Amino acid sequence: MSGNQRLAFIGLGVMGYPMAGHLAKAGHQVTVYNRSANKAAQWVAAHGGASAPTPAAAAKGADIVLMCVGNDDDVRHVTMGADGALAGIASGSVLVDHTTASAIVAREVYAAAKERGVGFLDAPVSGGQAGAENGKLTIMVGGDADVYARAEGVLQHYARAVTLMGGPGAGQLTKMVNQICIAGMVQALSEGINFGQKAGLDVEKVLDVISKGAAQSWQMENRGKTMVADKFDYGFAVDWMRKDLAICLEEARKNGALLPVTALVDQFYASVQKMGGRRWDTSSLIRVLK
Repeated sequence: MSGNQRLAFIGLGVMGYPMAGHLAKAGHQVTVYNRSANKAAQWVAAHGGASAPTPAAAAKGADIVLMCVGNDDDVRHVTMGADGALAGIASGSVLVDHTTASAIVAREVYAAAKERGVGFLDAPVSGGQAGAENGKLTIMVGGDADVYARAEGVLQHYARAVTLMGGPGAGQLTKMVNQICIAGMVQALSEGINFGQKAGLDVEKVLDVISKGAAQSWQMENRGKTMVADKFDYGFAVDWMRKDLAICLEEARKNGALLPVTALVDQFYASVQKMGGRRWDTSSLIRVLK
């Protein structure tokens, strides 16, 4: 399903703002809602479309309602609250949540949407602010295959890859795997760079060499040299990573998975927060070693 559709986008943060922009550029009619109305007005001035005073008003008449907010409570509020999207969305429409949240809230909203004849997909993204701006996000989706088929074409407007991972909650569980892998990777990269510096090596040269071998990773390619330069003023904030890791650790307590490294790295991120690094990029983990 593509062509010119009526869409709503709820939440115009660092991710949502450019994602909604890609939908407008693709020729869809987009109505936006944001908690601070001036951000919504700014978006409309840049991209056209319209803004609405509540999520319910934004969702009214939309074929697909997309959202990207902060955490589980925000998801509940903008979907199931008195003025939430489900109060305005028509039966037969689709609701897509790009927030990184718990599998629990994904299943709650799925059930609430189903009662109203609305399809729901949990569709967290990976690729950060740059991925959102460049339209190159990786989207991992949980939900029903028929609902996914209706939304996939719209999601492609800001994606490098979109994949249905399973039933409700499967998108969020896949994002947890993503964050677990990143946490260990950034810690290892931090330790390697710090070791190289202590050993008196030219660490930029070291990274050039080892990135051509088995140690290569996205983190090394995109954050290695900025870590050496002690620059952490972009990308994905430590506060958000801690929120995500808390979700991973809580899920692991339920399913019995062991996350010893993740739990340790989470505590290192707590140390970064104490240093005043709450809004630093996640690669600031190296600061704990200095």
